[in-house]
Amino acid sequence: MKRVLLLLMMVAAVATMAAQCGGAAPAPATEKEAAPAPAELVEFKIATQPWIGYGPWYIAQNKGFFEKHGLKVELVEFATDQDLNSGLAAGKFDGANIATHTSIILRQAGVDVKAVLLMDASYQADAMIAGEGIASIADLKGKKVAFEEGTTSDILLTYALMQNGMTKADIETVPMPASDAGAAAIAGQVDVAVTYEPYISAALAQGSGYRILYSAAEKPGLISDVFVFPAKVLQEKPEAVKGMLQAWQEAFDFLQANPDEGQKIIADAVGSDLEEFKTAWQGIKLYDLAGSKQMFAGEIEETYKQIGEVLVASGGATSVPDPAEVFDASYLP
Repeated sequence: MKRVLLLLMMVAAVATMAAQCGGAAPAPATEKEAAPAPAELVEFKIATQPWIGYGPWYIAQNKGFFEKHGLKVELVEFATDQDLNSGLAAGKFDGANIATHTSIILRQAGVDVKAVLLMDASYQADAMIAGEGIASIADLKGKKVAFEEGTTSDILLTYALMQNGMTKADIETVPMPASDAGAAAIAGQVDVAVTYEPYISAALAQGSGYRILYSAAEKPGLISDVFVFPAKVLQEKPEAVKGMLQAWQEAFDFLQANPDEGQKIIADAVGSDLEEFKTAWQGIKLYDLAGSKQMFAGEIEETYKQIGEVLVASGGATSVPDPAEVFDASYLP
């Protein structure tokens, strides 16, 4: 009897051990603890234009830097400033790349935007191109000048005229998009075109005898661009805004380390021939986060006031807002 009991006990023990050692089927995957779901990406719709100074955004998009910082970013391109500004004012976008002077126009229209990053300053990349017979700004008197009203081209033209004791009343203005101005000059439809890259290089490559008459290098900082957000977006998504700026920095660093690849990405994005792009690229200065923060600390204020004075003179604004209400460095590291 003891042998029978002992045998039964042994059988029971073996069965228990088999169950503990995997003899039983493993628990189905659905019973295991679920892995944590990835954080949801914050979506940003950013209004922009095909301007080389916005180049790091195209690199960030190409290299996945937005996603790395928890963002899903859509870059929506516009051909004219007017359409971009209207969309931003209507609340269709979370943020925008705009010329510095445009912030004055938007705030005057009641759009409470704040600049969180100084992106670039233009030197030779914003300019007037002219053919033979026009050697100076004084020679523009009575001539047809093509430019896009309310844009950086308007600012540059107004400043150049002011420095020479002239106004737009002294020329024949021909309003048209910056993308068309250069071609109009080369075709002989106008005498002078005020535009920006890549349109400058494209026009000069086609028109023999045409050259740069005047550029933004005459007044460093006059033509620059800022990255803006409506105040409401800054309040609701501060960390996402910081993520955008970190993506810009990573793209800036990538461009420094890989200039050929980075420039190719930007040239393709703005639709520029690479050789023409390389020439245009020499006409701008990009700012990283540290450089932008340094400018925000003081220098930008005086430049902003000067930009405002030119804008008022051009009829684009009636007053200049306090720079302290426009530039916000708190999102910069």
